Amino acid sequence: MTTRPPAAEGDSFQEAVGSGPVATPGGDSAVRARAAESIELAALLERCGQSDQRAFAELYDRTCARVFGLVLRVLHDPGYAEETTQEVYLQIWRTAANFDSAKGSAVTWLMTLAHRRAVDRVRAEQAHAQREVAYGVSTLGKEFDEVTEEVGRRLEQQAVLEGLASLTDTQREAISLAYFGGRTYAEVAAYLGVGLPTVKSRIRDGLTRLKKSLGVT
Repeated sequence: MTTRPPAAEGDSFQEAVGSGPVATPGGDSAVRARAAESIELAALLERCGQSDQRAFAELYDRTCARVFGLVLRVLHDPGYAEETTQEVYLQIWRTAANFDSAKGSAVTWLMTLAHRRAVDRVRAEQAHAQREVAYGVSTLGKEFDEVTEEVGRRLEQQAVLEGLASLTDTQREAISLAYFGGRTYAEVAAYLGVGLPTVKSRIRDGLTRLKKSLGVT
């Protein structure tokens, strides 16, 4: 999988945490409600720090939607967001005793953990994709020599991913089958149900565009 870093992760964090009271009709009651919730969540975190499972269950029920929403806005993938949200709550359970209400609200503490965990997941997926791209390109053979040399020199994962994204669907599919799957041209042709000359043309044209994207001349 390629995980996409969002354009404004910080904005997602601010949206999830909130940007402070807004002067609107009924705003005072909303502020009071948030203040009361903050006190209640802080108390739940304190009990979690004492290994109170019921408190943890209540904390989860009251905050999981917000935590998941923030994580999803960073990761853009529901499956990864669910996994990361579970990791966040495991971290909360283990570190709840570290929460200090004097340093910030319970919601801010929770969202900070969630945001950091989500960003770490993005970085981990990028690093994984970089290793796969570097390995796959290096095993393709002489047709990929020029691209391999450039990728090996710079290891610029983002540049490679952008280059792959610039290909047509058919070019990217043919290259990926040979690239990740280790198939011969004939095997790729058989898998796609097209003629061997068509596969060769797709890969050749795709390589030309990929080399141009990477600045290989």
